[in-house]
Amino acid sequence: MTGDDWTALEPWAQRAVEAILFAADEPVDAHALAQVLELPTDRVVAALQAHRRRCVDEGRGFVLRETEDGWRLYTDPGSAAYVERFVLSGRSGRLSQQALETLAIIAWKQPVTRSEVSEIRGVDADGAVRSLVNRGLVAEVGRDPSPGQPLLYGTTPAFLERLGLADIADLPALPDLTPAGPLPAEPGPGGYRAARRDLADQVGD
Repeated sequence: MTGDDWTALEPWAQRAVEAILFAADEPVDAHALAQVLELPTDRVVAALQAHRRRCVDEGRGFVLRETEDGWRLYTDPGSAAYVERFVLSGRSGRLSQQALETLAIIAWKQPVTRSEVSEIRGVDADGAVRSLVNRGLVAEVGRDPSPGQPLLYGTTPAFLERLGLADIADLPALPDLTPAGPLPAEPGPGGYRAARRDLADQVGD
């Protein structure tokens, strides 16, 4: 390719690349990105390299970097002081209801993946998990051995400190909401929402 390898990409491809990089919580492999876009890998790599230069030349608030695991967006190093001030100021604010629900699920079910939290809550939990990580209440604690090896999350010492607990085992026991009769089978993928409705109906009876 000649000229600007980034602008040489079709507009839809430019948007798709940026959207994927923005949504990813870990580096994105160029070959995997090329497969998703159905474009030659060398063309995608050239476009990423060109976009990395454009981000710096245009003074963007983020930079694109290539690591040994792939490509990822990072905040502009020159804005680090402002980002730190923003993150720290957010830690002193009150948690939203969504964040509280997510924190409770992680605390009692840890280690747990974001998709599992989303299944239990019945709504996407990505934003709430990121907020809790930024506040220092939740952290990555490993990877699940399931396909794709998604990240596992657990609570931090700061979480225990905020609650005045010495150990996660000191959390109060959950109330017994088990319905009479045999326990229901573990819900399959995507089945937590329906299971919650069924359980609520049984408890209500």
